[in-house]
Amino acid sequence: MSKPDPALLDPARYPHQVEIAPRYADLDPNNHLNNVALAAIIEDARVRFHHASGFAKSLGPKGQVMIAQLNISYFAQCYYPAPITVCTGVAKAGNTSMRLLHLLVQDGKPAVLADAVVVHVEDGKAAPLPEALNAQLERWTCR
Repeated sequence: MSKPDPALLDPARYPHQVEIAPRYADLDPNNHLNNVALAAIIEDARVRFHHASGFAKSLGPKGQVMIAQLNISYFAQCYYPAPITVCTGVAKAGNTSMRLLHLLVQDGKPAVLADAVVVHVEDGKAAPLPEALNAQLERWTCR
């Protein structure tokens, strides 16, 4: 697979960054981090982003988050035990959903790019994004 748009590979574009240590159990038989383990690291980073951005708190007692779509592009290997920096930002926000980008960087090299559509749900149906989140979206948008 070819690399994505070089502009998406610049960690400085992403307003949220978190370092996650891979586990030895994340290795595959080739001593690379398994693609499923990397998807779990993306999930962990997305939850941390939701908390840092205030999205998790703004959901209220009935609100939930559902992943409607997740596309992951792997273009370099990741290895144990070097930490992975996951850079996250909002690419686009709609009425009931947000498109998030996640860039995974290890040893200063971009390795994985994920594109996730996150839908705000209340009572089993898509619901407008919380106003508290909308008020802060610019801060959390990719530059």
